[in-house]
Amino acid sequence: MNCVSDSMAAGSVSQAEVQTSFQKFAVHGDTKATGKEMNGKNFAKICKDCHITDGKNVTTTDVDIVFSKVKAKSARVITFEQFNQALTELAPKRFKGKSKEEALQQLYGLIVGKEPANVGVTKVAKAAAIDRLTDTSKYTGAHKERFDESGKGKGKVGREDIPDNSGYVAAYKGSGSYDEKVKEA
Repeated sequence: MNCVSDSMAAGSVSQAEVQTSFQKFAVHGDTKATGKEMNGKNFAKICKDCHITDGKNVTTTDVDIVFSKVKAKSARVITFEQFNQALTELAPKRFKGKSKEEALQQLYGLIVGKEPANVGVTKVAKAAAIDRLTDTSKYTGAHKERFDESGKGKGKVGREDIPDNSGYVAAYKGSGSYDEKVKEA
């Protein structure tokens, strides 16, 4: 048991602090959520992240059963009042041998100040292979023409052959010298 929750349990934890954590978990992973109601998945997450489920006294099954018990028959979400009711049922199981009120305060102590953890969330891969594939200085052939020396793309200029409308044959060395030759004659 960590010392932070013990010290918080000694003093009464305010409902506002618990409600703040409730709202953070209620909107987690749901863009349409308002923070006033929590679904079963997020209730299980708050129990797991705040170490309410310990795998021995309180299991994920217990959490699901309590959630089903406190929610309305046809509802899929619980309000903050129902959330408190669920915690009241879980507290004596989590902290055996303590009074209901003392156990509930310790449970609140576990929840206060917590936010949803993003453990196991996919991170952007930054491997040597990707660096090698996106290094424009190593490009060859036609692909090399698409980037300037700094590695910035040239856009349309690098992709298309723009026709030379000067009237001279491609790669002609004496372009622009016609007028001078005519004057000499």
